[in-house]
Amino acid sequence: MAKTSPTPAPTAPASYEAALEELETLVVRLESGQLPLDQLLTGYQRGAELLKFCHDKLEAVENQIKVLEGKELKPWNQE
Repeated sequence: MAKTSPTPAPTAPASYEAALEELETLVVRLESGQLPLDQLLTGYQRGAELLKFCHDKLEAVENQIKVLEGKELKPWNQE
């Protein structure tokens, strides 16, 4: 029986933008309906990881803004 080497763990994205781009590409592939079931599951898991990565990055930025604004999050006024 031939052994298959385990697939390497996906690496963390380089940036929020890279994660978002990969997530968008992944969603298109998943929604195409052309992937086998095992690839759908793998894609869903990767999407969940990317979503968490993006959420964590956004939360970190929000926390930095709170610190800069003296712990009180103020509405952003675009001028």
